Amino acid sequence: MSHRCPAGCCPHAGGDPVPSVAGGGGAPGCPPDVPGAALPERVAHLYVCQGLSTYRIGDVVGISRQRVTRMLHRAGVPVKAQGNGRRRLPRGAGAGVPGTLLAELYLRHRLTCAQISQLTQIPARTVRDRLRADGVALRTRGRFNREDRLTVDPDVLAELYLRAGLSSGEVGRLLGVSRRVVLRTAHDEGLPVRIGGPPPARGPAEIELIAALYADPHVRRVLARHGLPTVPPGGPVWQRFPVPARLSPGLAGELYVSCGIGVHHIELLTGQPADCVRKLLHAAGVPLRPAGGRSPFLRRWRHA
Repeated sequence: MSHRCPAGCCPHAGGDPVPSVAGGGGAPGCPPDVPGAALPERVAHLYVCQGLSTYRIGDVVGISRQRVTRMLHRAGVPVKAQGNGRRRLPRGAGAGVPGTLLAELYLRHRLTCAQISQLTQIPARTVRDRLRADGVALRTRGRFNREDRLTVDPDVLAELYLRAGLSSGEVGRLLGVSRRVVLRTAHDEGLPVRIGGPPPARGPAEIELIAALYADPHVRRVLARHGLPTVPPGGPVWQRFPVPARLSPGLAGELYVSCGIGVHHIELLTGQPADCVRKLLHAAGVPLRPAGGRSPFLRRWRHA
């Protein structure tokens, strides 16, 4: 089946894209895109006339690559095997980009190889190869990188963050680590962490709250029956519980339902993170109370 270009400048034939005298992917005068055309015709124009890959077309028109492929098949446009028929960067593209710039984009600005490729027109695989050749340790893939579990020297952190007054992001850029590493190390070392944004909402001081939790008869009976220790208040939760107490789904449900305390209260009594408490309650089939408002324990405490 033969189709005419929606721009009226080149045919949607079954062969290769018509080369452009300007070195692009279309015929002379062929526009790079026809956003006013119907979506199937626009997809065919980008694929046949402009020589874009199905991945790139999906990014341009905002649909999935699989849907692009189905449209091309329905339009009678032969879809070539992966990696064939697409426009490629000229040999040596990006050779003039210095390795120091690639390393700065990767390390200081924390860009991915794909993002660097879009900026420099160097293929992402070439970016990775050049970074490795320059001795740059590549990050592991995914959001939570392994290197984000590293720590920094506490003395250096105290000098830069406390005495010099640099922000966590500035300290991370100087030391070559992420902002999360800086903040977590500061918390682990007991350094005072500056808090941005509005002041926290008013409520009972944590020390007073922990004391009230241990004084509550319902909570005290459950803790004693399950053999959970009484850890006095004072200091962050990780310091009070270097090793979190064992918390089963049944115990979490009993504290939440029978005692009426919240997930944050359970964290203060066991050292288990609130997110883990929520997962245990979900595993026990316990429906969580709506966000906002006071828990039964807080209402009981305030009216005592």
